[in-house]
Amino acid sequence: MKTDLAIVGAGLAGLALARALRAVSVALIAPERRAAAQGLDSRVYAITPGNAGFLAELRVWQALAPERVTPVRAMRVFGDDGASVLRFDAYRAGVSELAWIVEGGMLQEALWRSLDARDGLAVLAPAQCARLDVAAGEVRLGLADGRELAASLVIGADGARSLVRERAGIAATDTPYAQSAVVANFACARAHRNTAFQWFQGGPVLALLPLPGDQVSMVWSTGEAQAARLLALDAAALCSEVAAASGGALGELGPVSAPRAFPLRRLSAQRMVAPRVALLGDAAHVIHPLAGQGANLGLQDARALAAVLVGREPQRDPGDLGLLRRYERARAREIRAMDATVHGMVRLFGAAGAPLARLRNTGLNLADRLPVIKNLLIRQAMA
Repeated sequence: MKTDLAIVGAGLAGLALARALRAVSVALIAPERRAAAQGLDSRVYAITPGNAGFLAELRVWQALAPERVTPVRAMRVFGDDGASVLRFDAYRAGVSELAWIVEGGMLQEALWRSLDARDGLAVLAPAQCARLDVAAGEVRLGLADGRELAASLVIGADGARSLVRERAGIAATDTPYAQSAVVANFACARAHRNTAFQWFQGGPVLALLPLPGDQVSMVWSTGEAQAARLLALDAAALCSEVAAASGGALGELGPVSAPRAFPLRRLSAQRMVAPRVALLGDAAHVIHPLAGQGANLGLQDARALAAVLVGREPQRDPGDLGLLRRYERARAREIRAMDATVHGMVRLFGAAGAPLARLRNTGLNLADRLPVIKNLLIRQAMA
């Protein structure tokens, strides 16, 4: 089988790229096509307005059930001293919303459905890429079931343990945080008023994100032992512990979905491109979830790479390394800045000692009093 582009992996970034590409043949290699979760999905994403606009251009955003998409119009970030707070408000920033909370399974299913009508797309699923050989004029891929295909360009969208990245010889720094993100959904006695809450806890970080109606999604990033303990609690005990940790901000909580946990890591590929290979999403970078920007970075990768490939000269080889470097340059600064900012916050709020505690909490209060800084942070986080 011969194709212009082969996309290995079918997460949000890979699916969005497959939908965004035009006038080229594409093979999408996916381990499976996952259906949306039954009921309210416990894994959610805070999608920025910029990425919501991108998904709308792809006719994906409109396919989401409106009653399952929740706008975030305010955010409250609390320090670990019980008094410091940083407030963000869409109205004061002159925007209609700061982000949208979307269930992961629902968004992924909408992306899959959008591919059904795309011409020039071959979906190979279930399929696993087992071999990748880069030659002068093409890349040859061997699948685990014996099928083979050739492509001018291979896109590695196959996650943090990317086989494409490894076989392309792109080194990566991969450091576990020794933490897990525990996620679950709750009904809350007090209205969330479309506000996202976050509490720094001297290492752990607890977030409650607004969902439709009087429901919230929890993301509690904490040490592995603590995560295991939370998972072992019965529903009533978990609700009580989350309500206490959040200072009763949303009143009593009731269980909506069982908790799940995901290990946390920091990963950074040294390059995003190599001859006839490009990486996007978690294959290129993984950050801590405290800023809620991991999925957004991947979607921004897809936006940037699609723009480069669609906008190239008609006769230009899509696997040309000079062309791919345009994509790498377009993404490098933003990814480095986000990675450094998030990792710095993890270290700062996880560090022990009274001087550092005063520094970080004073910093929150100072930023809260400076509208220029707050608006700058909002604009950067909305791209």
